[in-house]
Amino acid sequence: MSSATPSDRACYVYGIVPADAPGPDEADGFVGVGDPPEPVRRVRHGDVAALVSEIDPRRPLGTPQDLIGHARVLDAVAAGRTAVLPFRFGAVVRDPAAVTDELLAPQGERFRSALEELAGLAQFTVRGTYREEAVLREIVEQRPDIARLRAETAALPEDASRPQRIRLGELVSAELADRARAGADELLARLGPLAVATVRVDPSADQPVGGSFLVADDRWPEFTRATDELGADWAGRIDLRLLGPLAPYDFAAQLVDAPGPRPWD
Repeated sequence: MSSATPSDRACYVYGIVPADAPGPDEADGFVGVGDPPEPVRRVRHGDVAALVSEIDPRRPLGTPQDLIGHARVLDAVAAGRTAVLPFRFGAVVRDPAAVTDELLAPQGERFRSALEELAGLAQFTVRGTYREEAVLREIVEQRPDIARLRAETAALPEDASRPQRIRLGELVSAELADRARAGADELLARLGPLAVATVRVDPSADQPVGGSFLVADDRWPEFTRATDELGADWAGRIDLRLLGPLAPYDFAAQLVDAPGPRPWD
């Protein structure tokens, strides 16, 4: 680290890994958050280590580059088949000594236990978005009541058809919600057996279908193939996107915060 005064520098903490595990660190030239971002290094204590890099505590965190840098470090560790316990974005402590004294020493056993549970596992997240025109066309074809109301609404002046338009919107929204639930059920039914744990993602307008899966290292190829097959079955209606391997953000028993006073408080 640099020779700057303590008030000029602080430690940004990404997460916890086994002390002897390989992964991105300053020997690899791997960088994380900050402007400019500093190399990532380890602070070891017993069986665990914290992944950290220097930051200027006077510079606010939260830029898109910071968020990307935080995830990049953690996901690179997971992709290297190393267990990692992610910290929340923005975890900062005073210096390397504080990393040991405030994090690793008092919580080392809990961290070690969590890492043992996550060993050999990584998160894969699947996101599905509708092809809106195709899905709406399918709804009209399969729901005669919606098709009739749509035709009636189109034949009336806009002011006169307001109640019908409201009802049409309600029916379409309800149908989309039913399809999202059915899609999520199928997603979990087909991919869930390939994972040791799953988290169902609540549907939204941007992501009507989705889920997160904790997958063992030796099943990554099988899980990827199964996702591709599901995407092929849904082609033209739902576009699937597979993200992973990722750090187990949705499966860590508790995302960790850095405790203690910050150097600028």
